Amino acid sequence: MINDVPFSEPITLKLQSVGERKVASSWEAIECMQQWPDRARGRSWRATYRACGDALDGWRTAREARTAFVKAARTAGLLVTGRKST
Repeated sequence: MINDVPFSEPITLKLQSVGERKVASSWEAIECMQQWPDRARGRSWRATYRACGDALDGWRTAREARTAFVKAARTAGLLVTGRKST
């Protein structure tokens, strides 16, 4: 069993497949990224996927993974704005 790495604060995304979704950990981020549209799976997506995986393996902090996830979500236009996400 992989040890999950919780974020300091959840991030809310708007996904076409499920509507709004709160993401509260590196493991949830990796799961959620499988639902991102193909157009949003570029360099930022790959770097974030790697950062979240590295956090699960103990190579990066939860803060680094969360920061990467917020950046990728913003780049993809999936970040719900109007809430504190950074």
